[in-house]
Amino acid sequence: MSGPPLFILLCSGEHEKVHMAAMTATVAAVSERPVQVFVSMNAVYAFEKGKAAADRYKGRAFSEEMKAKKAPDTLELFGQGRMLGDLKMHICAMALDVLGWDENNLVEDMFDGPMGLTKFLADAEEGQLVTM
Repeated sequence: MSGPPLFILLCSGEHEKVHMAAMTATVAAVSERPVQVFVSMNAVYAFEKGKAAADRYKGRAFSEEMKAKKAPDTLELFGQGRMLGDLKMHICAMALDVLGWDENNLVEDMFDGPMGLTKFLADAEEGQLVTM
């Protein structure tokens, strides 16, 4: 399955949405579809360096089920997509500014650098845009 590039705007910090973004991005990337993920707003907290997986995600009943059943960690899924396919991830430059963070506050080897929303949306004109 190849197709137009997939652009995922991830702004929710809910475990279920972050995990669905990881599954969608990874499946598309390993299926030879280029993917770009733009992480902003509350989703940034899921990528904070030093947090244990149990503390990383906030969610509802399905989140608790995923944790209890030891579903693959969301960050591992994103990492697999990056390793096995054309998956690029960018952190929102504005979100970093608002938090007073830099890339040292984020999990290592996950992001291809900060990006502005304007650039991301301009790039997304060539493909399919999904917001989570």
